[in-house]
Amino acid sequence: MRKMIAFLLVTGCFATAQAADIKIGYVDVRKAIETTKSGQKVKKDLEGDFKKREKELQKRAEDVKKMNQDYEKKSLVLSDDAKMKKQQEIQEEMLKYNQEVQKSTTDLRKKEQELMEPIFKKMQEVITGIAKAEKYTVIFQNRDNILFADKEIDLTDRVVKEFEKK
Repeated sequence: MRKMIAFLLVTGCFATAQAADIKIGYVDVRKAIETTKSGQKVKKDLEGDFKKREKELQKRAEDVKKMNQDYEKKSLVLSDDAKMKKQQEIQEEMLKYNQEVQKSTTDLRKKEQELMEPIFKKMQEVITGIAKAEKYTVIFQNRDNILFADKEIDLTDRVVKEFEKK
């Protein structure tokens, strides 16, 4: 579907512009962001947070696993009421663990969005600046939706250089 839209957009540009010069480019935004110093810093910060939270969650998972193993060892000697109580405790701990995993994932995604937003905005300004200064008709985001493109219209490296200058 995206390829069809891109094709229609390009053919529409050709039809509309007719005799006018058409200038097309594309930018691999993900690659551009990962290449910038700002993007690398954000990635490093997020990886640090992820590893820290991962260790905490692994410890929590081990605690729940240990509770379950203890229950299995003692289940033969426990009364039915004690078994039910222990099972309920294990289920509550599993629920808490799963909630912590979800919260951690949500928090990391939110933090990534917050840290990446100014980078995306600046990247968009750089791309718009290049487009206006060099009179591009259209600049596509990423090469994924383009079946063929000459390497000459790849603006990614130029965008990174301009990004770093600002």
